[in-house]
Amino acid sequence: MITAKNYVKRFDDKIAVDNLNIEIPEGRIYGLVGTNGSGKSTFLRTICGVYYADNGMVEIDNQSVYENIQAKSKVFFVSDDMYFLPNSSIDSMTNIYKDIYPNWSQEKYENLVSRFPIDRKAKVKNFSKGMKRQAAIILALSCQPKYLLLDEAFDGLDPVIRVAIRKLIAEEVIDTNMTVIISSHNLRELEDFCDSVGILHKGKLVKEISVDGISDRFCKIQVAFPKEFDENSIKNEKILSTKFSGSVYTIACAMSCDEAEKFISQFNPLFVDYIPLTLEEVFVYEMEAVGYDTDKILF
Repeated sequence: MITAKNYVKRFDDKIAVDNLNIEIPEGRIYGLVGTNGSGKSTFLRTICGVYYADNGMVEIDNQSVYENIQAKSKVFFVSDDMYFLPNSSIDSMTNIYKDIYPNWSQEKYENLVSRFPIDRKAKVKNFSKGMKRQAAIILALSCQPKYLLLDEAFDGLDPVIRVAIRKLIAEEVIDTNMTVIISSHNLRELEDFCDSVGILHKGKLVKEISVDGISDRFCKIQVAFPKEFDENSIKNEKILSTKFSGSVYTIACAMSCDEAEKFISQFNPLFVDYIPLTLEEVFVYEMEAVGYDTDKILF
């Protein structure tokens, strides 16, 4: 299990992560989403032991990872700015990982490298970004880590390779109970792939959402009310956003469509339509709720 308790990370006067509390069970695929600079990459780098916590703690299996070689051997981090040794090939990189990761599988490596359209003996520095991403994920899966951390995991990959890698990762989770954390701005992709998602903003955890059945728990209502309708009468903790255009209200809420229908019917609407929300829409509305001015950005 990955656990963060009251975790704080600072860089000079800037707080990158602010009092984060989170638990990620084993065998889960967990998505991290958030605004730029929300602390996603900082959190991943702390999990794998690159950074230490300034306050609180981040642990895997009840152990701190920072300067803990045994704990680090359980974690593989594929960063957004992937690093390979100068003039190395993917084959030559295996010599390093064999010594670092006790669960290294040469058999798995041979199988994976034969399935991807990359030259195993070519210099990685000449690869495209997508090819480098493939090389990094081949090495990561061959190390057979208990925890796989992916920062913008699918960036630069073509659709065919993207589907193949998602399938490989899902199989690994099922077969070995590997835990995966994926930081990404592609919310549509995470919605199809993750068990749950944590939304970060300004270093804080805004909300955790179970992706399974998200359309059954959030919806958007487009509705017209009688003239005497008082907008304040519909405000409660489940209303995420209310916007008015012409004679129609657009209301985002943390309710199923059936629950929303029961709620709205008491106001005698003249017209109403209920639309399930996607993860991307939930994210936008949650950002609005914490003061992120999406109206100035989204156009």
